[in-house]
Amino acid sequence: MNILIYGTGGVGGFFGGKLALSKHKVTMIARGAHLEAIQKKGLRVKSITGNFTAYPELATDDLSEIETPGLVIFGVKSWQLENAIKDILQYCNDNTIYLPLQNGANNLEHLNTAVPKEQVLAGLCRMISFIESPGVISNPDIPPTLLFGEQDNAETERVQNILKIFKSAKIDAAIPDDIQLAIWEKFLFITTVSAIGGLTRVGIGTMRESDYINELMLKTAQEVCEVALAKGIKLPINTIENTFKAINRQSYETTASTQRDIMQGKPSELENFNGYIVKEGKQLGIATPVNKMIYELLLPQERKTRQQQVV
Repeated sequence: MNILIYGTGGVGGFFGGKLALSKHKVTMIARGAHLEAIQKKGLRVKSITGNFTAYPELATDDLSEIETPGLVIFGVKSWQLENAIKDILQYCNDNTIYLPLQNGANNLEHLNTAVPKEQVLAGLCRMISFIESPGVISNPDIPPTLLFGEQDNAETERVQNILKIFKSAKIDAAIPDDIQLAIWEKFLFITTVSAIGGLTRVGIGTMRESDYINELMLKTAQEVCEVALAKGIKLPINTIENTFKAINRQSYETTASTQRDIMQGKPSELENFNGYIVKEGKQLGIATPVNKMIYELLLPQERKTRQQQVV
């Protein structure tokens, strides 16, 4: 299959690199020094599961060079997804399948309004991965897993075929019974830790040691769950308990990608995480005071960062 990786960062780089090692034709979209390094030396991946170097069929920042893809895997951040869709549409066709792997709970909404819903799969990944240096992806913790499926959880031939592709590339992939639930469980975890990490600017281990911060994370998680339940997501009764078990399993110095973006003065997914919960809560009549506090405290920096980027 002709596979396009749109965004060759920590997520797209790892999974795209694995796929490039298999027999499938892989094109990677990257930018700047990272692209130049991939073009010259291949994509080097340093992973907890084993290091490798991958050589895609094509690495480019010029979409006019690509062949029509059968599968597009979006590896960009959630706030970049809408522009990514606009950029790529003219190079796809009615047979192209789109798979978003962004953190966030509303990525499917953006894709479903831009392309026919029947061409869009739902997906997420669990991993810690980032660009360490140009041409180098680092996955120092959490062995990467990829979950995906039809939006309505139908067991279709195409998802089984894509699963075979992932398995052939030695990707730890699975089709969960309820992909929407899986997305919200990941969203709950990442929203609970990311922005608070951006405020504290310390690793998750240090945050765990504070009773006050733990209580703040708990209240954040409770509000996310209330919004999810109001939207019809069937969260198990032990969801929050499982979320904090996952938090406690993280390595002491672990930081979330959005936290790192905030700390580095980059545009972040604040709007797609806590901001999304605040806005959905308002529409649903659900109070979200803790998420609102976190959101409003970080919003001035977020706005300043985006204004500087535009300038």
